[in-house]
Amino acid sequence: MFPYPDQYRTATPPIATVFMVFWALLSHSIFADASPFALYPLFLLFPLVIMSHGYLIWQAPGMSRLDQCFYALVHIPLAFVVWTFTIMHVNGNAFS
Repeated sequence: MFPYPDQYRTATPPIATVFMVFWALLSHSIFADASPFALYPLFLLFPLVIMSHGYLIWQAPGMSRLDQCFYALVHIPLAFVVWTFTIMHVNGNAFS
């Protein structure tokens, strides 16, 4: 069905991270500060990134599993920083 299914699977975690940023920018401009409708998808996206990396590691064969581990080792901390700042952006001045 897809011409390159491995590339689509490998791109899933960064796509989820990019979606976090777009969702934070869009939802902060539409909803009020600390809107649950804006925050709950963000709370679900970081675990989705971790689970997708786990899936990539689990289904990778042989030495490619080590490559996927390094990929997760680099991307998960970066995604955590992005996730933290998107939550802070969506909260706005709600905690002040």
